[in-house]
Amino acid sequence: MTETPTPPAAAPIDAEVQAHELLLQREPMRDDEGLLRPDFVAEIADRIEAGDAVLLRGLVADLHVADLGDLIEALDQKLRPRLVELTGADFDFSALIEVDDAVREDILDELLPETVAEGVRELESDDAVALLQGLPEDEQEEILEKLPPSERDALERSLDYPENSAGRRMQTDFIAVPLGWTVGQTIDYMRESPDLPERFFEIYAIEERGHFQGAVALDRLLRARRPVPIAELMDEERRRVHATDDQEEVARLFGKYNLVAAPVVDDNERLVGVITIDDVVDVIEEEAEEDLKALGGVTHDEELSDSFWTIAKGRFNWLLVNLATAFLASSVLGLFEGQIQQMVALAVLAPIVAGQGGVATTQTMTVAVRALATRDLGAHNAWRVIWRELLVGLVNGLAFAVITGVAAYAWFRVPGLGVVIGLAMVCNLVAGALGGILLPLAVNKLRADPAVASGAFTTTITDVVGFFSFLGIATLWFGLK
Repeated sequence: MTETPTPPAAAPIDAEVQAHELLLQREPMRDDEGLLRPDFVAEIADRIEAGDAVLLRGLVADLHVADLGDLIEALDQKLRPRLVELTGADFDFSALIEVDDAVREDILDELLPETVAEGVRELESDDAVALLQGLPEDEQEEILEKLPPSERDALERSLDYPENSAGRRMQTDFIAVPLGWTVGQTIDYMRESPDLPERFFEIYAIEERGHFQGAVALDRLLRARRPVPIAELMDEERRRVHATDDQEEVARLFGKYNLVAAPVVDDNERLVGVITIDDVVDVIEEEAEEDLKALGGVTHDEELSDSFWTIAKGRFNWLLVNLATAFLASSVLGLFEGQIQQMVALAVLAPIVAGQGGVATTQTMTVAVRALATRDLGAHNAWRVIWRELLVGLVNGLAFAVITGVAAYAWFRVPGLGVVIGLAMVCNLVAGALGGILLPLAVNKLRADPAVASGAFTTTITDVVGFFSFLGIATLWFGLK
């Protein structure tokens, strides 16, 4: 009798994978709007406190670093370093690049230098620099000392470049081949080399001393025949970045010329790294966030995870400046104290004129500051933009003069009051338009950041002009003393 063959035993299911998959099935990580589910975060917190390393290792190994970063930020402060310790080698330190600076620094402070060094070794060079640069120099040195000499030297060179420079953003892992090689030699080298970058878009040709000669796009390389020399394919005019260039200039170069990667050279034109589009996207986001915070009078390094005391100290200075400018604007009201006592309607309507001017100023200033940041506004077109904003202020001033004039007369039934507020509205909206464009241009001319220096002062201009024009015109019109 023929025996029925026994089916092979099923491979044991990995306990880590099974555990975290069951958790994700029971507690999905995100809701329909893409936000972290509180139940999921609470479950992970419970597993960390229970020391469930098996489940946590499987979870972090499967999560994208951006999702892992969101999870870390959602956890309680004391649980964050514990998660790193429990997951050990399965924890991807790239996730720490995704979190706020304050969160990252708190976690690194709690970890042993050996643990951080092991994590840094697994990172791309630009991510490793981003992780280390926020630490005090003594802590940097302690971590760097635990790295192999070649890796340590590369990171130290990058950290020696100025903050916010291309040298801090570049990857030091790239593919450079001798100028005399052929397509076949280059392809064979890439197949056989174990140390290729994780992602790359171009091959760079260099001469003996490492001087940059040109770039060859991967698609062009793969279409060429093996005997073709690299020198025939390379783009000798390839746009390059100097290691000391400001990161904002680099981002502008990428946007203007639609680059996905750019070689980085030192002062001697030696190839030292490469910047890719993912790094530039981070720069664009950071610079836009910095400008937005500056317009609101918030320090560029304020994070949602900062303590209340840190935030309060950071905001105090601009609140103090704003208080001083508010007293300046209020002093204008003091000049017309007698007139306001004679006609109470002036006190009621004066803030309307000032408020409309403030909004008009903010609109113009926002456009001007952004245009200056992107270099769309400069000496070549400044006067044209100034005249345009002047006309915008005049047109809107006339429109709102009619609206507020009718409303003021209907409210107080005082003949002539509508004309007075209408004239003041025109004056203030024109002043707001001019202040919103001229002040950022002047601040930029002085090599200061127009986003930082413009906000409080432009609003003061419209408050002073608004109060003075409205009360001054009313004094003359009604013969007040």
